[in-house]
Amino acid sequence: MDRQKLQTYLKDKNMHLITEADDPAIAGIIRANLEKYHLDIPGTAYFDPELDHLSKFYNEDFQNRAYFILTDEKNNVIGGAGIVDFPGFDSCAEIQKLYVADGWKGQGYGRKLMQAVQDCARMAGFRRLYLETHSNLHTAMRMYEKYGFQRIARPETVMHDTMDRFYIKQIS
Repeated sequence: MDRQKLQTYLKDKNMHLITEADDPAIAGIIRANLEKYHLDIPGTAYFDPELDHLSKFYNEDFQNRAYFILTDEKNNVIGGAGIVDFPGFDSCAEIQKLYVADGWKGQGYGRKLMQAVQDCARMAGFRRLYLETHSNLHTAMRMYEKYGFQRIARPETVMHDTMDRFYIKQIS
């Protein structure tokens, strides 16, 4: 991925690449969302060892992964989403940890993050996007389907074994 091109793209959308300063806020947003939907259980992102240090995880191998932080006009973190090279399918990126803080839901921020993820995956040369989610997350599943994601059978390379819904989309 071209870091400079990506940063320019994100800046125009009130987004930036994750930094260490963003780690506590985005970890809190992710945990609050998972708790709300009773997914603060093993086999979910709630227990990912890198959750409290997402900037380190996403920035250590920038060629194959990136995480985008969405902020409000006061530069407070209100959500985020990541992409990672996914080995389960040819030329595929996985959307990871797409979450918006409760006070900001229903205002189009999830769609804004989804659009940024798709655009950035295309810029990086990916032809497909994959994601895994849980049936408790009805609103998220509706958004994915609205964006043209098709439900698929569980791939062999699933990282979070509690997830029970899997989607893929052609982006080029």
